[in-house]
Amino acid sequence: MSNGTSPAKDRPSVGRTLQQARIDARLTVDEVSSATRVRAQIIHAIEADDFSRCGGDVYARGHIRMIARAVGLDPAEVMALYAEQEGEATLPPPTAPVFEAERIRPEPRRPNWTAAMVAAIVAVIAFVGFTFAGGGGDGSAGSVANESPSPSPTAEDGGEGVEQESEAPPADPEPDPSDEAVAGVPADKVTVVATVESGSSWISAKDASGRLLFEGVLEDGDSQTFVDDEQIDLVLGNAGAVQLHVNGKPLESVGEPGQVQRLTYTKGDPEEG
Repeated sequence: MSNGTSPAKDRPSVGRTLQQARIDARLTVDEVSSATRVRAQIIHAIEADDFSRCGGDVYARGHIRMIARAVGLDPAEVMALYAEQEGEATLPPPTAPVFEAERIRPEPRRPNWTAAMVAAIVAVIAFVGFTFAGGGGDGSAGSVANESPSPSPTAEDGGEGVEQESEAPPADPEPDPSDEAVAGVPADKVTVVATVESGSSWISAKDASGRLLFEGVLEDGDSQTFVDDEQIDLVLGNAGAVQLHVNGKPLESVGEPGQVQRLTYTKGDPEEG
């Protein structure tokens, strides 16, 4: 007996739904590609219900969400149709470990930089401290010998010697750690950390030579770190969902939900290109 619920096979497919919405919105595939940064060939494949060119289920879901938003559909409804059409039983295991591995790979650089800079600071402090301490001790001994010809210095002279020795260490106060050490990033490089805090976003990152460092969809909680000697160029498909730390400094906002942002950062204080 039918319960009145229309199964997925009786409704338009995900690809047909997205295609019809695009046509109704009077958008071309190239226009949708420009708005979402999803390649036109992939959009054509998705509209034909061929998700194999997306590079995996998690990327297919990210592409479908962005295309649905661009053509004026509710991404949640389209994703529900996709899940019903593809069948939850056939979905691969959660891919969070994949993103975890991706964001772990760049991380060893940051502790190494921090450890190297902290070690250098400690070494400099120790060298300067020992140098001044040694110089102060020699000076005190010479002062006592010159001022007191007898083997036993007077109480006044002894007091001065003790005072000089006690004052020598404070003469070289320990410097505060540099901004670079606190931030954990090198001052001579551009470091950008992109973290998705809500929803998902397609992200592309290139270095100063135009070499592609990363291109793909990050889900809620995923993060990527990009480093270059001169410049990092970013494209964010859903800027409102992305939090950026540039050269160790967090940026309050880089865009609105659903907004496509193209950003460029160089060394020093964060500056949008």
